[in-house]
Amino acid sequence: MRRANLRWQPVIDRPDKTMTVLTTPSDNELLRLMLAGDESAFVTLYRRRQGGIYRFAFQMCGSEAIAEDVTQEVFMVLMSDARNYDPAKGTLTAYLYGIARNQVLRALSRDRPFVSIGENSEEEGGTKHEQLTAKDDPLGDLTRNEVIESVRLAVTALPAHYREVVVLCDLHEMSYAEAAQVLDCAVGTIRSRLHRARALLIEKLRANNEPGTSSPIVNPARCFA
Repeated sequence: MRRANLRWQPVIDRPDKTMTVLTTPSDNELLRLMLAGDESAFVTLYRRRQGGIYRFAFQMCGSEAIAEDVTQEVFMVLMSDARNYDPAKGTLTAYLYGIARNQVLRALSRDRPFVSIGENSEEEGGTKHEQLTAKDDPLGDLTRNEVIESVRLAVTALPAHYREVVVLCDLHEMSYAEAAQVLDCAVGTIRSRLHRARALLIEKLRANNEPGTSSPIVNPARCFA
């Protein structure tokens, strides 16, 4: 009987061409799983989006307490009314920010001392600005921190319809189209409001500077990092 060739040969691990490539599920996929009863899908979606929702709320109102309440409420609404979301009308992110925006404005209408959101807020004095200043900031005497604080206050003191476009487009870097989805308005409205909002910010910063000094050029996004 002929002996078989039993020479040792190294085993080369070749990946199966048919193997499934793991991918990160989209927001819509997580929502579909959540609606099917997958609790882990909701947790994943919450962890992915809650930070941005919280920052948006805080940048709109200047209050950590309100921002925390708004963030919680947004995801409570998502759990109860998720089937109302229509992907044809925009992204899930825009849908969540839209809920957050409504919750923030509702909270501010009940608790106005945090910020002024009226049409005439740009005409008012600096009293309300001072209410937002941190009194126990040990670095408040540093020029850079003073500039950052002045930008924060200027953004927070804008009328709501100007403030929200600055927060969405400049701080959260949303496109005009996505911001329009959040605010349920035309893209042209976003452009015009953002142009006016930026002009108001420059005016506020110049007004807060001492006579004879130039207004610093500051990226608002860095002031809310």
